[in-house]
Amino acid sequence: MVISIWVYLITTIITLIYFYSKRKYSYWKDRNVYYIEPEFPFGNVGPVIKRQKPTIEFIQTIYDEIKSRKKMFGGMYSFFSPQFIPVDLDLVKCIMQKDFVHFPNRGMLIDEKNDPLSGHLFNLEDEKWRNLRAKLTPTFTSGKMKMMFQTMLDCTEGLNELLVESARKKEPVDIKETLACFTTDVIGSVAFGIEINSMKNPDSDFRKYGKKIFTSSWKTIIKFSLLRLLPKWLTTMLKIKVFEKDTETFYMNLVKDTIAYREKNNVYRKDFMHLLIQLKNIGKISENDDDPTLIHKNTENQQALTLNEIAAQSFVFFIAGFETSATTMTFALLELAQRQDIQDKLREDINEVLARHDNEITYEAIMEMTYLEKVVLETLRKHPPLTTLPRICTKSYKIPNSNLVLEAGTRVVVPVYCIQRDPEYYPDPENFDPERFNEENKSKRNQFAYMPFGEGPRTCIGLRFGKLQAKVGLCSVLKNYKVTLNEKTQLPIKYDIGFIASVKGGAWLNLEKIK
Repeated sequence: MVISIWVYLITTIITLIYFYSKRKYSYWKDRNVYYIEPEFPFGNVGPVIKRQKPTIEFIQTIYDEIKSRKKMFGGMYSFFSPQFIPVDLDLVKCIMQKDFVHFPNRGMLIDEKNDPLSGHLFNLEDEKWRNLRAKLTPTFTSGKMKMMFQTMLDCTEGLNELLVESARKKEPVDIKETLACFTTDVIGSVAFGIEINSMKNPDSDFRKYGKKIFTSSWKTIIKFSLLRLLPKWLTTMLKIKVFEKDTETFYMNLVKDTIAYREKNNVYRKDFMHLLIQLKNIGKISENDDDPTLIHKNTENQQALTLNEIAAQSFVFFIAGFETSATTMTFALLELAQRQDIQDKLREDINEVLARHDNEITYEAIMEMTYLEKVVLETLRKHPPLTTLPRICTKSYKIPNSNLVLEAGTRVVVPVYCIQRDPEYYPDPENFDPERFNEENKSKRNQFAYMPFGEGPRTCIGLRFGKLQAKVGLCSVLKNYKVTLNEKTQLPIKYDIGFIASVKGGAWLNLEKIK
């Protein structure tokens, strides 16, 4: 009797789920939108969930299908959730900028009470996002970048020491790991005021937790699958955290201890943390970069940041700053190792500029390296660290030049990688050509054919810092070394499975010291 009841219940549940999926999977068909046929229960994301394909290959297949049918947009399914894929650049512009009021949010999990590290600028929504964006924008001006530059430059000493040793021994270098140590040191110093020295101590807690965040395991796949499947009210009730408890504890304690020490001892450093402490104590960024005073009475009634909010912003600055910049430098060096003509031209440009600055890497010198700028931009074109940009429709929106009305709550996936590899906008897209970014070529191209930092009001707030960090690292390497491919690097380069674009099998290079 008991067994019969259980069989009945299980059969009923499976049947209900089946009919539910059939109804959900008719969403795009009912709206006359071209879509990729889904499979129960993953929808179209099965190859990614099962770790059979990296996200890049998966989204490229869908993009090509939509483009081949000359559609402005198409649909897919993430489990039972319909996803809207715009491929027409005018439509992308509407979503990202022109009609931004309909698409202001990314639809990410935010639970500031139970998961405080989730309450950062990348995730935040609506007025909370606007207010925090306005407060943080002054921390990323060119003036503030110049203020932090020396701290960034100091970290190249550890990078140079490691590269010297590898070149002397003629050992191949796992360049992604090496550059990730460099960027970890930079962010640790600039964001937290801590000398990490990952080059000599690759097992530091900073490096350990940095790696852990970007490691794609079955546990993280299941967790993010649940976050995709379940409504926000349920994930909040279940207290599902984006990041592990030990990761949260490490960063929360680090920020609290750093702030407490600086305030107690009135420590002043020209870094990101100093600016955040000002937002905590006076509610705004001081216009005087040389003002060491940290503790003021909030007399201007400025809304100050809390410790948890500072921790969340420091955390996202760290994870966004170290991994994406290391990835960009890695792909740049891989491309240059295969194109010695471009590498030689870049080195010549670097040396010419440095000669005008007493052979010292300065902020002004980096800003004058026009060919280095082109190389970084072309690297980000061919290998954007974030392959897609998420948006969510917050109020119904009629797609221009169509009969489709997107309902509130519909998720949008902007296929950045695919657009930037589209031969319609970039002839011979596999060819690495920095001259795509000379002034003449840029002026001919649609602005929304290039979005490695996003576009519109939610464009990456830290893009200046990210590019500057990548340029400093590349300049430090290329002025001293000729870079060639090691046989351990698999060609043609393939992407690994993970949240950020990375090289399958590792990126191994040979370094030859320039006399």
